[in-house]
Amino acid sequence: MTANQDISTGLLARLQSAGGRSAAGLRRSLRSNDFAQILACGVAGTFIGALVDLLRQAVEKFHQLNFLLGRHGLLSTGIGVSPERIVVVPLLGGLAVGLFALWTSRMRGHDIVDPIEANAMYGGRMSLRDSMRLTFATVLSNAAGASLGMEAGYSQIGAGLFSALARNFGLRREDMRVFVTAGASAAIAAAFNAPLAGAFYGFELILAQYTVRALAPIAVACVAATLAQDALSHPPVLFHAPAGTPHETISYVLFGAMGVLAAALAILAMLAVTWVERGARRLPLPEWLRPALGGLLLSVVALSFPQVLGSGHGGIQYHLDLHWTLLPLLALLFAKLVASAISVGSGFRGGLFSSSLFLGCLFGAAFAQGVALLDPALSQQYDAFVIVGMASIAAAIIGAPLTMVFLVLEGTGDFPLTVGVLIGVVTASTISRLAFGYSFSTWRFHQRGLGIRSAHDVGWIADLTVGRLMRSDPKVVAEDMTIAMLRKKHPIGSAKRIFVTDGEGRFKGLLDLAKVYDAEYDADSDSRRVGSLARDCAVLLPGENVRTAAARFETSESEVLPVVDSRADRKLVGYLTEAFALRRYTQEFERRRSAELGERDLFSIGPIPRA
Repeated sequence: MTANQDISTGLLARLQSAGGRSAAGLRRSLRSNDFAQILACGVAGTFIGALVDLLRQAVEKFHQLNFLLGRHGLLSTGIGVSPERIVVVPLLGGLAVGLFALWTSRMRGHDIVDPIEANAMYGGRMSLRDSMRLTFATVLSNAAGASLGMEAGYSQIGAGLFSALARNFGLRREDMRVFVTAGASAAIAAAFNAPLAGAFYGFELILAQYTVRALAPIAVACVAATLAQDALSHPPVLFHAPAGTPHETISYVLFGAMGVLAAALAILAMLAVTWVERGARRLPLPEWLRPALGGLLLSVVALSFPQVLGSGHGGIQYHLDLHWTLLPLLALLFAKLVASAISVGSGFRGGLFSSSLFLGCLFGAAFAQGVALLDPALSQQYDAFVIVGMASIAAAIIGAPLTMVFLVLEGTGDFPLTVGVLIGVVTASTISRLAFGYSFSTWRFHQRGLGIRSAHDVGWIADLTVGRLMRSDPKVVAEDMTIAMLRKKHPIGSAKRIFVTDGEGRFKGLLDLAKVYDAEYDADSDSRRVGSLARDCAVLLPGENVRTAAARFETSESEVLPVVDSRADRKLVGYLTEAFALRRYTQEFERRRSAELGERDLFSIGPIPRA
């Protein structure tokens, strides 16, 4: 019996060892093989497409149940919504969101990292658990009728899953950033049934650049996600507008004018969120009760304008089919803006992607009715004005102009209309960037005190710290040592600079060794202390990054600086030279840039071929 046990134990150990080698081999294969990474993105994208479809259907069911809608009813159409439920559901939903936020804050104690922040600061590293919690909070918020979309939850869970996959296989920093982008892009592609728009959403927002190396993984993930959710439920398109509407020259001029007004409205929408947040913080309420208060205020608005509830997907097609007059459109536009600001500012979870599209739809419809008063012939282009307004507002708020252009192109297939959309989108996004400087996501980072303007990778600079670059073998002498003793210990030429410390190792000054051998100190070299010759200078801390060090070198006009443990104790732990810091910064920058573009030797200069 013992022999059999030994045989079984040995067999099990060999199987485990073989499994470990197989897993390690798979990790090495995925890490070093671009084709394997593309295939992994396709497989994972299929799963994301199915997950997005499941979440979308779940939110629709919650809307139908919570607000007593018909079987195929959409909340943002405002049709058949129970007034009694409008009073109750947002309040109770806000309370649930607040309690969930309270519970998660006690469990994790830190802010959730979103895909843009992950790619900018952490090399694509995200917490899958945090992403699942945020997605669940987004579902709760949408089920309660918050005037927000699910896209933030979709992109968060997509990016989180892809980040976990990349981390599990030990991918390099740049590969992880591409995987995070592919995950978020796949989720948006599935949400709107638009793979091109999803891919450019990733390039513009999540990766903040377009590279040939990233094209295949992101494109495959988007196509796979779109096909998966389409195979499961054949979701309806975001909007359906008749193609082929003729546009006169004056129409394109008006599209440009729409872009100007859209930029102003987009900036107002982003600022309104901040105003609501500041107002909520001033109230004598615990943070977890703010969503309940927001739900109560949302109910007040929704009793008069039920269409402000939900993301706005159903409302877009509703206003393309039914042409409201100017004043009701303006009133609903204002109500939707207020409702969205209340929803975000009070603590409901969600994004402004869909809400900005609906805001733009209402803006475009109001603009169309306004110009029709001046020239009734322009009323024939009502759909074009609605779609241009929709894309322009969304581009200015989200900060992804090409995403909106491709969303319209995929939705309508109308090239002349897409040209008009391009005019409005470029005008709106350019004015918003120059006048305001932020998209909604980067504005939120600014409010949190993070200096992130895009998803460009700046996190590697934080990783390149003084502690990693410094030398820890400084030549040190005590400040009470005499000049004669120093000359005996360090002959001329043995060192260039000496660091002077007190009896407890605290930095007191920097000493040029050549100065010690100056003839003027010969007479009193046996009595004069080296501390009197040392000069104080700026210091570096081990946790400071290389850019901070470079700025310190420039302002101090010194080629070498001491590194101390803290500004309070000033205990010397090493030193750093300017030349080495700049060389390492340049090398790391070149390596990162080469990795981004998929070139190993981008900055190398090969031999010049002979003629």
